[in-house]
Amino acid sequence: MPVDRVDIRELCTDAVFERGQNYYGDGRIRERRRVDDVVTATVEGSKPYDVTLSLSEPDFDPWCTCPYGGPGECKHVVALLLSLIDELPEDEGERIDEVFADIETSALQAFVREELARDDAMLDRFLAEFGAASEKSHEAYREDVVKLFEEHTEEHPVVFEAIDFSRLTDLGERYRAQERYRQAAAVYRGLVTGIDDNIDLVDGAYDHYATVFRKGLDAFIECVAAADISPPEYDEYEAFLVERIESGASVHREEFERALSELEDAVEG
Repeated sequence: MPVDRVDIRELCTDAVFERGQNYYGDGRIRERRRVDDVVTATVEGSKPYDVTLSLSEPDFDPWCTCPYGGPGECKHVVALLLSLIDELPEDEGERIDEVFADIETSALQAFVREELARDDAMLDRFLAEFGAASEKSHEAYREDVVKLFEEHTEEHPVVFEAIDFSRLTDLGERYRAQERYRQAAAVYRGLVTGIDDNIDLVDGAYDHYATVFRKGLDAFIECVAAADISPPEYDEYEAFLVERIESGASVHREEFERALSELEDAVEG
């Protein structure tokens, strides 16, 4: 979809729009890239922030790693959108298509296998996307969340910004779409447990973490309810929620209590 100045103004407050204009005018946007309708960039703020948006989604479905928690989108998103009015980056998707047209299947398979061996996140997405069986446990997904927190506390003892958990949420949605509810539940359980275990490290973007946590917990309950679980499985899921109510972070206790009640209702229903 074309990027229009009026549309951008509707996505943010007047103050944020002005700051976004200043950021764009100051040349703070780096490394713009476009593949098909997805545009990514790095915007220099108090530190570099990664911005992603889609030209084909309503309101561009933007994402930024900054800790902004106010109404509407942040100044980094606004700055990138303003830059797209003047000039869209060259679509790398066309060049990718040209390579696909000429590449041999064996060479492509060898490249993909090598990349999958190097990148756990890509391997997870690959297995989920193409319906391959995965035996990755909720503990392993929790470790993925822990690593994200560790990466964001290398320079400071706390996290000021919004960690991008889309690797896990997208993975859970892929499994749900394939009706592989147990594996999806494992993803969401790992996500909420990892956030619960590390929430004391968060010192900014509180709304972001609360939203991701609640949506992840809701998705966990929905997947368990859809999985047609056996009584022993139910007992294990129930025990998980009870344990979190008793020993998890106090800020999440009411959410876990709500989830336990909804799980009981869903199973009885």
